Amino acid sequence: MKPIQFGTSGWRALYHTDFTWANIDRVLQAIAEEASRSPRAAAGVAVGYDVRFMGRSFAERACEILAGNGLRAVLPPRDIPTPVLSHLIVSRKLAGGVNFTASHNPAEYNGIKYSPESGGPALPETTRRIEARIAELGEADVRGLSLADARARGLVEDVDPRHDYFAALDALVQHKVFSRLRGRRIAVDCKYAVARGYLDDYLSERGVGVLSLHATADPYFGGEHPEPAAGHVDALQAFVREHGDVVLGLACDGDADRFGIVDGDGTFVEANVVLAVLLDYLVTSRGWTGAVARSVATTHLIDAVARHHGLLVHETPVGFKYIGDLLTRGEIVFGGEESAGLTIQGHLPEKDGILACVLVAEMVSATGRSVGDLVADLFQRVGAVHDRRAGLKLTPDMTAAFASRIDAPPAEIAGRKVLKIDRTDGTKLLLDSGEWVLLRKSGTEPLVRLYAESTQPARLDPLLQACAAWLGAA
Repeated sequence: MKPIQFGTSGWRALYHTDFTWANIDRVLQAIAEEASRSPRAAAGVAVGYDVRFMGRSFAERACEILAGNGLRAVLPPRDIPTPVLSHLIVSRKLAGGVNFTASHNPAEYNGIKYSPESGGPALPETTRRIEARIAELGEADVRGLSLADARARGLVEDVDPRHDYFAALDALVQHKVFSRLRGRRIAVDCKYAVARGYLDDYLSERGVGVLSLHATADPYFGGEHPEPAAGHVDALQAFVREHGDVVLGLACDGDADRFGIVDGDGTFVEANVVLAVLLDYLVTSRGWTGAVARSVATTHLIDAVARHHGLLVHETPVGFKYIGDLLTRGEIVFGGEESAGLTIQGHLPEKDGILACVLVAEMVSATGRSVGDLVADLFQRVGAVHDRRAGLKLTPDMTAAFASRIDAPPAEIAGRKVLKIDRTDGTKLLLDSGEWVLLRKSGTEPLVRLYAESTQPARLDPLLQACAAWLGAA
């Protein structure tokens, strides 16, 4: 039997291959035992799901197994965003939450995310404990009640978290500035997923003229990839260009923990750039002091903004759980990850694509400027930074030689001297030009993720090509 392993954000697998009822039951039993260890176990566990096939059935099975372990399940009436589940955990002081979602993965995948009482992604020591318990469990070890029995015993509570989540956003967002749009509208691409009724409704209920796209639930995501990244938001870009009164386009991924931003001219704005310009706006508008966090793979443009405002920067491994942990401990005011993840002080230790989109809408409304104009202004003040990433397939020979090559990095990359080697997560080479490259090997497939950053866009491809050559690519 293939071991069940949690990645940077839960366990994900293909339907009918590894995502089977037998495996789901084992994962849920291990999670129920983990949640039972919490001092808040009596408060119960939140259960969520996205729009993928059988999401409600999986959630009801979770309720049965939680009840079989003596835990109360808190169950929303419909599919919900991951950050909304996180808010439900935190606001009701629950023992944790289990969420059926494969996030931005294609429709043929599903998965399970587990969040402890903090409301953020589980840290590695927790997921290792869950993995070890899953490996020990057999079918006879799974304890469950029927859903009818669980309800009869008061072990399932139906809760709609939408109103409380909107109230939490109101405490963070200066939504009164939306009136400055003066008839201009915002396009929202719900991508047939959980953001519908959340991102679009939050804005429209606060006076924004909203044009919604793909605002019905579809487990196939309209045949598209449910990720709001370049190449996957073409419809939103075209829609923005077609409507002259649209000032901004917003999108979220399959579970709404990631954001996607399209400027008023239809240009897609990369997540790294959005994080930096949004940090600059928030520090200025809120008068923040303190520290910010970014992952090792995230742009150093954030560092430049932080220096400009006198803020400290924490660098973390890849995985929002590390940023969330810093937020929980009160050590940062802002956390961002290049894979379109964001949170801020006073919010959740989980990335929130809805909050990110709403804050960008606030920024555009408050300043009266496009995202592109704000980025140009930021570059003028702190310097321009550009980044690119690529995936490199490893041949068997490259895989065999990978460890030895990584252990002995070159003295220079693309004609630039290596000043420092950072092994926080993968291998990051800091160069004498101020440029950097990062190599991170996938734990699930023969693939290396390559990242490069430079002040000169023309330097990005040579940096990535030099990294590929270092690893033995032809």
